[in-house]
Amino acid sequence: MNTSSTFQKLAVLGLFFVAALAFAAEGGSRPRIGLVLGGGGARGAAHIGVLEVLEKLRVPVDCVAGTSMGALVSGAYASGLSPAVMRTELAKADWNDMFQDNPTYSEINYRNKAISTRFMPGSELGVTEKGATYQGGVVAGEKIKLFFNRLVSSDLGERNIESLPLPLSIIATDIGNGDKVVFREGSLTRAMRASMSVPGLMAPIDHQGHKLVDGGLVDNVPIAEARERCQADIVIAVNVGSPLMKAEDVGSLLTVAVQMVNILTEQNVTRSLASLKATDVYIKPDLEGITAGDFHRSSETADRGKTAAEAVADRLKAFSVSEESYAAWSKKIAYARQSARAIDEIQVAQLKTVNPAAVERHLRVKPGDSVDDARLNQDILRVYGDGWYETVDYSVLTERDRNILRVLPVEKSWGPDYLRLGVSLYSDFKQDSSFTLRAAYDKTWLNSLGGQLLVAGEVGRRNAVVADLYQPLEASQRYFVESSLSYGTDNHGVYQDNRKLADYGRTQGLVSFGAGVNVGLLGQLRAGWRRTWLDASLETGVPSPVFPANSKHSFSGAYAGLDFDQMDRLYFPTKGWSSRLAYFNAAGEDYSKVFAQLMGAHSFGDYVLNARVSYQGSPRGVLPAYDAATVGGLNNLSGFAKDQLIGDDIRYAGVRIEKIIGRLPMGLRGDMRAGVSLETGKVGKPYSETRLKGWMNSASIYLGGETPLGPIYLGYGRSDSGASSFYLFLGTP
Repeated sequence: MNTSSTFQKLAVLGLFFVAALAFAAEGGSRPRIGLVLGGGGARGAAHIGVLEVLEKLRVPVDCVAGTSMGALVSGAYASGLSPAVMRTELAKADWNDMFQDNPTYSEINYRNKAISTRFMPGSELGVTEKGATYQGGVVAGEKIKLFFNRLVSSDLGERNIESLPLPLSIIATDIGNGDKVVFREGSLTRAMRASMSVPGLMAPIDHQGHKLVDGGLVDNVPIAEARERCQADIVIAVNVGSPLMKAEDVGSLLTVAVQMVNILTEQNVTRSLASLKATDVYIKPDLEGITAGDFHRSSETADRGKTAAEAVADRLKAFSVSEESYAAWSKKIAYARQSARAIDEIQVAQLKTVNPAAVERHLRVKPGDSVDDARLNQDILRVYGDGWYETVDYSVLTERDRNILRVLPVEKSWGPDYLRLGVSLYSDFKQDSSFTLRAAYDKTWLNSLGGQLLVAGEVGRRNAVVADLYQPLEASQRYFVESSLSYGTDNHGVYQDNRKLADYGRTQGLVSFGAGVNVGLLGQLRAGWRRTWLDASLETGVPSPVFPANSKHSFSGAYAGLDFDQMDRLYFPTKGWSSRLAYFNAAGEDYSKVFAQLMGAHSFGDYVLNARVSYQGSPRGVLPAYDAATVGGLNNLSGFAKDQLIGDDIRYAGVRIEKIIGRLPMGLRGDMRAGVSLETGKVGKPYSETRLKGWMNSASIYLGGETPLGPIYLGYGRSDSGASSFYLFLGTP
């Protein structure tokens, strides 16, 4: 027997016995217990396992203090959620999606969809009197905040810390001066969100003129706060912090930043742990291999917390109470979800620039309705998806026996004028390579109806300037008028027998005026008039009868279009459908032009099936060479180079099967895929590759995925005609 170890155990038990006698002498039935749940990102799910053991051993607590992920668990616990419910909610939450602020692509209005196809995601810079500014973090935390709301039933009424049945303290950091901020009152979910604002990843929370971030920077295991909050005699402290990385693993800018935060955190944790007494209980779960971002492993992490708490069960049992006493305590802190309240009034918080009607158009709840939290969250996300707000939140309040739903949008501090950027790189490793840089000045809310002016320019393969004025006609922005003007130069090739015979430089000007209607979030219908000027000249190669060395054309006419898009992502969707129909009637030119396309996507586990059919042709007359249809490129008859096939009456059908082989880090939407495509197409009236007749079949293999610069593809395609091409594409089209 290890005599030293036995003596230590007896000494600790003796201290507990002495403490118990002291409490009895003071007339207390049990010691006051403060529970401390530290920060550690996804590793904080271990707290749930600890709570499960406390519940099993019937150990009541008198107050709880939490930081970061510990604030989430502390807040949920103090608001009456059982450990079992917390385990279930964290396990079923889609954390990868939760760190994406915007709703799914299908829930974004058509105008924003059109802009996102041309500019990099996350490239938005505010243009203010102070110069170019950017949002405070990669993630605004919109979905995270709404998750907190649902977790603690904010749809039934605002949960304030001071009104909770269990005294609670939540720790945050003032990023302006480094001070510790302790929430003991105010909005529970707002305090939880502030405490989890990891600097750089999540935007700070504005609170009483201060910007608050992750409390782990100043007090990751708030032991002193728990002692003070309820005059705790005993502290049960749970530490789930991430260990420091080894020196050889710190090399990139990101790892250096992470290590700096971890160093600051570990320093304050060391100071906090030094204040523990022999009678306190310290629990540090073995979380080897689980990182701060492994939210998808929440059940496993909770199990490890449970194991760690069970290892000190003998010490925890000293604080166990009778079944009757524990039942009474549990009943006091439990939260019984009530019936949803009928809303008497809906208010939109005061806005400086945005018309409140733009918010109200997304709200399906009406006075007299009860709040459905899932439906309300979807509506709030749709509001946020309009792109004009830093955050959009809500609260349900009762004033003079009236239930009020208050929607709380906060306009972007870096708006309403923005700079947007785009970049694209294309190569077929043979005859065609290009690089394009794109920038735009986007001025929103020109007037109370939401007028928008977008002025863009690009250099590279295409040199162009574009100005587009979009003006809604009423406050809900259902109807609109739009005019645009563009001027630019580019190049296009003419092929024969799979060889580029000629390269033409082309100058094009375009002016258009139209009107339309937004069909909810489904898409848009529009019609109008446009005029085009074209000037093409041979730069290299030899001309042909169809494409002369020099040509000038101007033509105008009416156009009409329909765009419906219910894909869940702009690039690499996993489910949904889209349709497009564009018609142009060239007045006085004896032809009309139509483009029709239908696409669909459906997933089976990690496999995604995509299908597309399209038609380009002339319902009236024959398409002239200067306004012909084209096909060719990756997943567009992949064996051929981009736009290699030119003509009239072009039909296409293709299917792709993709395997998801990886997912982007937290805060970035998308995944990486390996894909195979099978395609067929026919050019009824060919103007290039004139020897190819009938249906042409192509197949391709490729790797692709979404990046911060836009989609990336690397692939190889081959046609049964013998044509083949390699492809590399990165950026926005």
